[in-house]
Amino acid sequence: MTETFCLANARVILRDRVMTGRVTVEGGVIAGIEEGDQVDPGAIDCGAGFVAPGLIELHTDNLERHIQPRPKVDWPHNAAILAHDAELASTGITTVFDAMRVGSIPTGRGRYLAYARGLASELWALREEDALKISHFLHLRAEVCSETLEEEMAEFGPEDRVGIVSLMDHTPGQRQFRDVTKLADYMKGKHALSDAEFEAHVAQLKGLRDANGDRHEAAAVREAARYGAVLASHDDTTEAQVETSKGYGVAMAEFPTTVEAAEASHARGIAVIMGAPNLIRGGSHSGNVAAGDLAEAGLLDVLSSDYVPSALLLAAVKLGQDWGCMARGLATVTAAPAKAVGLQDRGEIAPGKRADLIRFDLRGGAPALRAVWSWGTRVA
Repeated sequence: MTETFCLANARVILRDRVMTGRVTVEGGVIAGIEEGDQVDPGAIDCGAGFVAPGLIELHTDNLERHIQPRPKVDWPHNAAILAHDAELASTGITTVFDAMRVGSIPTGRGRYLAYARGLASELWALREEDALKISHFLHLRAEVCSETLEEEMAEFGPEDRVGIVSLMDHTPGQRQFRDVTKLADYMKGKHALSDAEFEAHVAQLKGLRDANGDRHEAAAVREAARYGAVLASHDDTTEAQVETSKGYGVAMAEFPTTVEAAEASHARGIAVIMGAPNLIRGGSHSGNVAAGDLAEAGLLDVLSSDYVPSALLLAAVKLGQDWGCMARGLATVTAAPAKAVGLQDRGEIAPGKRADLIRFDLRGGAPALRAVWSWGTRVA
């Protein structure tokens, strides 16, 4: 059930400025915005705290973490989906593009199996039951260095709310894993591979890229068009890779690994997405370019929580403080991602937009969430 309510005496974060005022919600949408600190009877007094649009998350692996909280531990999917949904709501995220891998390697020591189609069906069944707190779309991560990409993507269609398809190439020795020692640390730590097993794994991946990579990239681009999804690149490193991405019709560059790639993306009108954990930590855990450096250079458009949902609001507030403009900082997690994926009904506080809203204060410079509304209904 949607509510009618008014958030008053708030610092309302609009698309280009912050104003003291009140926001009225009726029937799940924003009915009005007025300036002033007046608190009418029945209104919620925000005590000069912030009111902002609900956060929009374009790339998070959080659902995968819930369905497999440890290697070889499979959690009941419905319970995992509901826990994931509630966790995101509790961090201020009201729209999420759930990242699911398509493209598997069912053979070899480092094998992994298909799961996306079944998980997506379970997600949509819960949505039909009105069991979810926030708005969900799919982000299919197309692993071109795999054995089964084409058949897995063929199982999805326009009815599946696939909003993003990203081109993933995790072949060792390039992009995210230019430094193969980083991949070795990850694989040996997570899967307990010996040196010989890791070398065999690397050889297998390189062989798959040689055999299937170009065909799989073409298939992913074709399927994204069939779904009506926005196409994203992933871990572009060089200008040549960005040029290839542009040729495919890529609109978003996820986590470019170098300043060169970020500059090339901006020059071609491709929105640059960087990880909020990278910004908070002051650098990439893979040793790639720091999000803060791109922000300082004016090359960062959108933030993603990646593997830490609570990082999204924290990083946006940090950007607002660093840039001296809270509206600009919050736009990286609201208006900018909405624009990148073509969602015109949300991402800003304006009459007629969805009443996806968050209320927060600052405590020691960090945001403390007070309330979250999705389509006018309180969800956290």
